[in-house]
Amino acid sequence: MSKELSFEEKLNKLEEIVSELEQGNIDLDDAINKYTEAMKLAKECSKKLDDATKAVNKILNADGKLEDFKELEKDTE
Repeated sequence: MSKELSFEEKLNKLEEIVSELEQGNIDLDDAINKYTEAMKLAKECSKKLDDATKAVNKILNADGKLEDFKELEKDTE
C-alpha cells in the first residue's frame, strides 16, 4: 500500500519529470507515460493550491463566522 505524496513531494516529482522530458533522452512510449504522470501531478498540485487559497481567504467576522476576505474588503470601502 503506497502512501499519498505530500504537495512538496508531488511538486518535486513533477520537476524531475519535466527535467527528464526537456533532456530528450527518453523513448517515445516512456515520454508519453511521463507526460501523463506529470499532467496528473500538475492537476493535483493546482487543486491543492486552489484549496489553500480559498482557506487563506477566509476571515472570522465579528459574529465569529467565516466569510470571504474579499467580501469583507468590499464592506469597508
